[in-house]
Amino acid sequence: MNRAEFIIATAIVLFIAFCMGWFANWLIHRFTRVSKSDMGELEKMAQELHEAEETRDQAITYLQQREAELTNQLAQAEAELSATMDGLREARHEAEELRAYIEKINA
Repeated sequence: MNRAEFIIATAIVLFIAFCMGWFANWLIHRFTRVSKSDMGELEKMAQELHEAEETRDQAITYLQQREAELTNQLAQAEAELSATMDGLREARHEAEELRAYIEKINA
């Protein structure tokens, strides 16, 4: 086999490999092509996903606002409880002083 025959044989082998690759690519694209109905369904699913994400974001915002409100109410209730306990403590102390004073007078 001389040089010219070797070049021609190599060219033929490369051309055949190119044709097989092109044919395989064509077959893959032929069988994996997305139809218009599938595209419509995918767009519908994308829209539903977008709406679900918006609903989720709204729910998260509402829950954060509600949590802030409840935290504020809890802080107010704790402050009122603390003030009430202080008042009760002072009233008990005053009642003890009055009892002691009455016992002292009666004795």
